Amino acid sequence: VEDAFSQLANGKVDVPMPMHIGVAETAEAGPGDCHIKGGYIEGAPTWTVKLAMVSFYNNLKKGLPAGSGVFVVCDATNGGPKAVLHENRYLTDMRTGAAGAVAVKHLAVKGAKSVAFIGTGVIAEAMARATATVHGFEEAFAFARSPQKSSAFCKKMSKELEYPFKACATAEDAVRNADVVFTQTSGGEWVLDLKWLKPHATIIASGSDQPTKNELPPAVMQKARVVTDITAQCLRVGELRSAVEAGVMKETDVHAQLGEVINGSKKGRSGKELIVCDLTGTGAQDAAIGSYVMKLLD
Repeated sequence: VEDAFSQLANGKVDVPMPMHIGVAETAEAGPGDCHIKGGYIEGAPTWTVKLAMVSFYNNLKKGLPAGSGVFVVCDATNGGPKAVLHENRYLTDMRTGAAGAVAVKHLAVKGAKSVAFIGTGVIAEAMARATATVHGFEEAFAFARSPQKSSAFCKKMSKELEYPFKACATAEDAVRNADVVFTQTSGGEWVLDLKWLKPHATIIASGSDQPTKNELPPAVMQKARVVTDITAQCLRVGELRSAVEAGVMKETDVHAQLGEVINGSKKGRSGKELIVCDLTGTGAQDAAIGSYVMKLLD
């Protein structure tokens, strides 16, 4: 996934803008959303198209997950399908976590010891697991609207990753303690405030992936050095979109794409500045993990 971001910045990945299908709630369907992403990394043996079904919240009443997913992995030589992977968001969550880990590796302040998670669902778990492979945090703080979910997340992650996770009563309590802040909520409201943040904090925001979502207040985006996964995509569906609409940023205010930081064409962190990494999820990530899975299966 790290290499996919680098190749994307080098113009070696063909990634179209995502397609979004909204399923309105009626007596027969919904509510829910389908995000369609895909891409091809130059030189790879396969290319991938992914359908990610999310926010089907009525499923919870039936004992079913609110999301699912399908990867269609195709042969880059002849164009034919190689596999249809009914991954139920397993691969999507894994590649999302990997992007968060890459952001921590390249953007977190040197010696970062503490991390916060706002939202404690499967994406938070993926972020925590992936980040543990590249950085050794010493303590974690978590907040969710459901204290039960927050406590369960902390208990599970503390045991699995072998460092302490503390459930906090408020988002402010979690954020004030953290050098790195992960936000992965449904994106229906702002989840933190500028005055809660350490001056050198790194915020990795992944909850905004369509035009109706927004986790970060404009003041945070205005203050921060902003790094995107794909600037054009973030301008349409990410935190960047909200900041531009609020009049506090322009597209040209974006410091870099994550791949540019990885390949060294742009500097990531200079010192103790506030950084926001706007992650909307890219077809490059899906293409990378699709090729990796097929390599294992072949």
